[in-house]
Amino acid sequence: MRQSKLAALALATTAVLGLPTAQATAQPSPFPFDTGSLGSGSGDPEIPTEDTLPDLTVTPLLEGLDHPWDAVQAPDGAVLTGQRSGGFFVRRADGSTGPVAADLADLYVQSETGLMGIALAADFAQSRRLYTCQGFQGGGVTDIRIQSWTVDSAWTELTRGAAVLTGIPVQDGRHGGCRILTAADGTLFVGTGDTAAPGVPQDPNSLGGKTLHINPDGTPAAGNPNADSPVYTLGHRNAQGLAQQPGTGRVYAVDQGTTRDDEVNLLVAGGNYGYKPDRIPGIYDESVPMTDPVRVPGAIAAVWSSGSTTLATGSGAFVSGSGWGPWNGAFVMGGLKTKQLIFLRLAADGQSVTAQTFGLQDQYGRLRSVTPTPDGSLLVTTDNGDTDQVLRVTPQG
Repeated sequence: MRQSKLAALALATTAVLGLPTAQATAQPSPFPFDTGSLGSGSGDPEIPTEDTLPDLTVTPLLEGLDHPWDAVQAPDGAVLTGQRSGGFFVRRADGSTGPVAADLADLYVQSETGLMGIALAADFAQSRRLYTCQGFQGGGVTDIRIQSWTVDSAWTELTRGAAVLTGIPVQDGRHGGCRILTAADGTLFVGTGDTAAPGVPQDPNSLGGKTLHINPDGTPAAGNPNADSPVYTLGHRNAQGLAQQPGTGRVYAVDQGTTRDDEVNLLVAGGNYGYKPDRIPGIYDESVPMTDPVRVPGAIAAVWSSGSTTLATGSGAFVSGSGWGPWNGAFVMGGLKTKQLIFLRLAADGQSVTAQTFGLQDQYGRLRSVTPTPDGSLLVTTDNGDTDQVLRVTPQG
């Protein structure tokens, strides 16, 4: 049944569109078609937990940071991160570390919003261009925007380029999102938060509570349900993780739950993922389900949900390499509240989870971002305060 619904949906969509190393142990949709149902939405405690994760070697790369939100590794081996409160820092391939100068005079920092997601352009090796998702305040405007930068070859200074996309809403800083994914074709996916405003997730004219799909110049990418809008999917609460599955091209988003049901969602153009917190007029009602097929007909069920409590999942990525053993190709998330890495093995059709395991439990505190690197290791940022780190996590399989 699930496969037939996915096939029907696909047809509809087509029609529309160095420091010491430590050892660690293991209302209906506004879009023009009915999105049906994907995935099991499983928060089922019966998902098997396997104790088969390889031992992990953890190497601190950068230390003494204040809430580093994201980290990326460039082709030359340099690792760049940014503090949510402002400031970029680098570890170069030769092991030297330090700040990277950048003009952040208009950075808006409030609550959960500030300097957030970072992504390298697909042509970074030639262009030296990268993107950040950051709060902005200036000229009477306060919003969240995608900002482009170029960096010099010595990793000493970031030079501001164009604001690629503006107008992502922000209100008091809560639920600001914001994750950027450079897709295999060079386009950008952006996960945004709903600003804790009741009507935003289901409003197709708002960029909040959505995943967006844009070209590197900020124009809407081909295949969006509305060719004039960057909105790719709607009905999200606070999409803070985005990842593209190698070999399939499937794009997944991690959405933070309310008091329950963190979610992993398989994105389909025009999909509505069912968050509608406006049951009480004018009130942001977080007691509603994360996916509400009754009030949002056709809402797409999650591939995975955390169930009766939340893990506070703040990121998502796919791991690859033989060192991961039986977890090669698994989806991994950073756990903030539960202070761990969460690994999920997806079914072949990508619509459910067949097994789970956990790593680094209670060893490094809150874990924010997870970023895969070409050698199969993960960059992981901690989110504890002013003693945070960027870690390299390497499987010893």
